[in-house]
Amino acid sequence: MTTRFEQSPTAPEFVQNPYPFYDRARPTGPFFDWADYGHLCSASYEVVSALLRDRRFGRELPAGLSRDIPDHLKPFYDFESHSMLEREPPTHTRLRSLVVRAFTSRQIAALAPGIEALCHELVDRFPDGQFDLLQHYAETIPVIVIARLLGVPEEMAPQLLRWSHDMVAMYQAGRSRKIEDDAVAATLAFSAYLRDLIAARRKAPGNDLLSSLIAARDDGDRLSEDELISTSVLLLNAGHEATVHAIGNATKTLLELEYRGEISDAVIEETLRYDPPLHMFTRFAMEDIEVFGQQFAKGQVVGLLLAGANRDATKYAKPNAFDPVRGGLGNTSFGAGLHFCVGAPLARLELAYALPILFSRLPRLQLAAAPLYANRYHFHGLERLMLTSA
Repeated sequence: MTTRFEQSPTAPEFVQNPYPFYDRARPTGPFFDWADYGHLCSASYEVVSALLRDRRFGRELPAGLSRDIPDHLKPFYDFESHSMLEREPPTHTRLRSLVVRAFTSRQIAALAPGIEALCHELVDRFPDGQFDLLQHYAETIPVIVIARLLGVPEEMAPQLLRWSHDMVAMYQAGRSRKIEDDAVAATLAFSAYLRDLIAARRKAPGNDLLSSLIAARDDGDRLSEDELISTSVLLLNAGHEATVHAIGNATKTLLELEYRGEISDAVIEETLRYDPPLHMFTRFAMEDIEVFGQQFAKGQVVGLLLAGANRDATKYAKPNAFDPVRGGLGNTSFGAGLHFCVGAPLARLELAYALPILFSRLPRLQLAAAPLYANRYHFHGLERLMLTSA
């Protein structure tokens, strides 16, 4: 018997601090019924970690089931159907293998000098007095980096940001018809832009990821044009949104705790555990199944609370405390298993430069106003982060 909880994901107190809710729900059992979503969820590290890896749960509705999609949203979900994030094997296996073949560790590592230079350049351009770190730093780094990686002109960065924000808003709680219409418009416009860019790259390949994705093949198979477009958008949207929030949340945490030590890889992992950018990742039961004593029907949804798992005392001692030497090892912030975030190495590389450079260049950096989280759950990121270096 699961415990039922009512907790609006758009309630102001929850938006600013969802962790007390996870702490209330977790002790009631492996799963709880989140009434506002109408499905079971888990904030247990053991459960979340296991189900992320359990092939009997997936992102794609199992065969024989379909969702009822209103006509005005069909362009968005038709586009999503080509995304490897929304597919299961064998399609997911083919798509991911082709993307990994192009998105190599060597290609990511080659971005390091450019990321370092960009971080310094942005710090040099900070306004005098108070400034919003998101606007002047956290948002700019990942969108410029992914534009360079894909081979998209950097002057397109502001437009890429607008398209990205409009599309990922489809995953936030309390979305409206306007949000849906904006997401469809962004999907169509972004797709049309990339279709033209892909056509140009086919004629004149460059030294960029888009050209590599066009050329990638496995036993004669390659990405279709729709898959190329969806993959490019996924790399931008998922990578950008997560990294922006990761930089902002980490900076907020370190400043609130007045941490002035070395920002090592272990510290970065602890920031990802302590306040991750994505809080819920859903799965469908691919068959009738019992796990952790709970029966799931084929097609039933379960919400895996990544941030709740990261604060589970059965995994981490004093989980609600930030421990810079803990390292946050095993955190679920980038998922796990088949759908582990393909962009995680790039996100970690960006954090490894963005945070140390920020704090070393501005040793007197401090909060200029109370940080404010945006009302965009399942994402958990700041609406603004006003700072001063005076």
